[in-house]
Amino acid sequence: MRVKISNVANLPTRFGNFQIQTFAEGIKEHLVIFKTPLKEDPLVRIHSECLTGDAIGSLKCDCRDQLEYALKAVGEQGGMVIYLRQEGRNIGLLNKTNAYALQDIGYDTIEANHQLGFAADERSYEVVEFILAHFGIQKIHLLTNNPKKIESLDSIEILSREPIVIASNEHNQKYLRTKKEQMGHLL
Repeated sequence: MRVKISNVANLPTRFGNFQIQTFAEGIKEHLVIFKTPLKEDPLVRIHSECLTGDAIGSLKCDCRDQLEYALKAVGEQGGMVIYLRQEGRNIGLLNKTNAYALQDIGYDTIEANHQLGFAADERSYEVVEFILAHFGIQKIHLLTNNPKKIESLDSIEILSREPIVIASNEHNQKYLRTKKEQMGHLL
């Protein structure tokens, strides 16, 4: 795997003072937000980009709430958030917008992806193992509700799965139900 790595920079935020480092994998630039000193077995959140949720505050998903929960936890307990640039479960923003349009007429998130010719989830987590190895991390406490993330980390010992508990709203109930019932998310 060819990955270019940036220098480390400071990033003060409303969730605490962090350091950041970017890992460029081809055209995708993934960001690691971390609190030092890093423990031998840190709390880690693997978060996939969601422009509509993370930046704009969409109520159709729970992405922003999960990201903020993770940043708050890492700010308090230490650890890292690995922010992966794989918008819309890695189908890209254009296709995600088309999937949203299909959801507007009744398709669930998985059906919409299938209508567009994609799997339910196109994300990949290989770069996560590279990033963790870069930091010398072999054991983590994984902050996730997604069993696919747990299964994907072959070379990392997951000491515990820490759930992210977020309240639903009227706009994301079907989305969360689909994640739980069809994708096995631990909600």
